[in-house]
Amino acid sequence: MLLSATRTPRAEIAALFLRLGLTAFGGPAAHIALMQSEVVDVRHWMSHAEFLDLLGACNLLPGPGSTQLAMAIGYRRAGISGLITAGLCFILPSALTTLALAWAYVTYGSLPQAQGLLAGTKPVMIAILIQAIWKLGRTAYRSWGLALTGVLCCCAVVIGAPPVFVLLAAGGLAALTVYARSMRRTTASAVWLPPMIGSGIAGTAALTSIFLVFLKLGVVVFGSGYVLLVFFQADLVDRLHWVTQQQLLDAVTAGQLTPGPVFASAAFLGYVIHGWAGAALATAAIFLPSFPMAGAAAALALRIRKSVLAAAFLNGVNAAAVALMAVVAFTLGRATLAGGFAWAVSAISLLLLVRFKINPTGLILAGATAGLLSFMN
Repeated sequence: MLLSATRTPRAEIAALFLRLGLTAFGGPAAHIALMQSEVVDVRHWMSHAEFLDLLGACNLLPGPGSTQLAMAIGYRRAGISGLITAGLCFILPSALTTLALAWAYVTYGSLPQAQGLLAGTKPVMIAILIQAIWKLGRTAYRSWGLALTGVLCCCAVVIGAPPVFVLLAAGGLAALTVYARSMRRTTASAVWLPPMIGSGIAGTAALTSIFLVFLKLGVVVFGSGYVLLVFFQADLVDRLHWVTQQQLLDAVTAGQLTPGPVFASAAFLGYVIHGWAGAALATAAIFLPSFPMAGAAAALALRIRKSVLAAAFLNGVNAAAVALMAVVAFTLGRATLAGGFAWAVSAISLLLLVRFKINPTGLILAGATAGLLSFMN
C-alpha cells in the first residue's frame, strides 16, 4: 500500500539511501538529522510534521531506529518495494565496510586507524544535528505543554531513565491531557469516545544458532544502536562465549568507524564467529525484523493522526524524540568538540548549513578531507 500522494521512483530512493549509507557517520541521531535534511528540506518528500510522525512511530520499535526510519520513508514514497530498497541501500554499505574491517582485524590482528576521518566528520555531524533539532523542534513543540514535556524528557534521560520509557510516558501524558480536556467539555448526557487506532574466533557456533541469536537481538533491543552493546555482552560473551570482551569492543569500534547503522557491528561479530557465512547470516538476521515493523509503523502513522487521542499520544512521543536527540547532541558535542580544530569545523559547518543551505553530504566529505589532512601534517 502506497501512502504518499506522489510516487517516487525506486532508483531515486536507492540513490539517496545508498549515498547516506556511505556518508552517514555519527550514530542514529546524526542519521536522523541527515534524513530530515535530505527528505524534508532538499527533496520536499514530506513535511516536518509527517517526518516527525514517522520518527516517533519508529522510536517505539525495537531494533535500529534510524534504519527503520529509512525503511518507513521508503514505504511512504514507493510502498513495499520502496521500503526494501531504502533499507537495503542504507544497510549494505555499512555492513560491507564493517565486514572489510573484520577481515583486516582477523588477518592482521588490529583495526585500520581512522582517527583523521573521525576528527573531520564528527564536528560536521554535530552541526547537522543541531540544525535538525532546531527545525524539528519548531514543529514538535507547538504548545507550551509539549515544550515542557520536552524539557522533562531531557531531565529524565539525563538522570538515567530508559529512552523507551520516556517516549511512552510522554505519549501517555499528552494523550491523558487531551482526554481530560475532552471530558470537561462533555455533558452528563453525552460521552465522547475516541476512535480506535485500528480502525481504518573465541568460540564456534552452528550457522543456525548464529541466525537465531542475532534474529532475537533484532527483535528485543530497544533504545538505540548503543544499547546493543549490553545485549551483545550478555549473549555473545557471557552466555555463549562466542567472542571475547576485547573482540566485542573491537566490533563496536568498527561500527563507529563506518557510516550507517551501528547494528552493522553484527557483520564484524559474525565474521569473527564463523567467517563469511557467519557474517552474512548475522547481518541478515539482526536487520530482518525491522522490515515488517517499519512498514507497519509507516502505515499506522497516518491512521493515528485520524484519532484525536492517538494523535495526542504521537505528539507527546514526537516531543520526547526531539528531546532525546538534544541530549545525544549535547553528549556527542561535549566528547567531540575538545579542541580548536573541532570547534572551527563545527561552527563553519553550521554557518554553511544555515546561511548558504549547503548540502550536508558535501560538508561531510569536506570534513573528512580536512580531518585526514590535519592528521597527515
